[in-house]
Amino acid sequence: MEIRYPNGKKYILDKTPKKKLTSTKSISYSNRGMTLEEDLNVTNQFYLQNGIAVIHKKPTPVQIVHVDYQSRSTAVIKEAYFKQPSTTDYNGVYKGKYIDFEAKETNNTTSFPLQNFHAHQIDHMKKVVNQNGISFVILRFAKTEEVFLLKSTDLFVFWNRMLSGGRKSIKKEEIEAIGYQLHLGLHPRIDYIQTIQKIFV
Repeated sequence: MEIRYPNGKKYILDKTPKKKLTSTKSISYSNRGMTLEEDLNVTNQFYLQNGIAVIHKKPTPVQIVHVDYQSRSTAVIKEAYFKQPSTTDYNGVYKGKYIDFEAKETNNTTSFPLQNFHAHQIDHMKKVVNQNGISFVILRFAKTEEVFLLKSTDLFVFWNRMLSGGRKSIKKEEIEAIGYQLHLGLHPRIDYIQTIQKIFV
């Protein structure tokens, strides 16, 4: 099956064999190289298993373009595209409150590019806020493995600044000043619910 991204590029599955760890030395959990998405998925599974919250990653919509349909039982998808997500990455419920958030990471070390967000995502978060839902973004600086939670209402301020001709990024100092740093742990990996409890609930 051939799958393409919205820009037309082919999706290529990395089939490179993973190296096995042969060292008996202890390995630091904080340096495992997990992506933000992987960390959050592990965290959400912990919340679900322990009855803390029900949060799920929304599946990425796929547009099927071509199907080899000789019969119902032998139909094969030959070509498909990843659609542009229409809202945010994660949603769910915690203590009766609706939670909706986006997760982004950057290799930059001094600022977070606003181009990582899309206008339709900002509009969606505004609608969630207007319904008194809990809306925020989780930002990760990949090179330093620093993770921050930023309320959507604060993100809107930086977004509007950009639309008015200002900076196209959020300085790290600005995130540190008004955001909430999420320290990495083991169980859960990124305990954002603890921060939500303090600022939203």
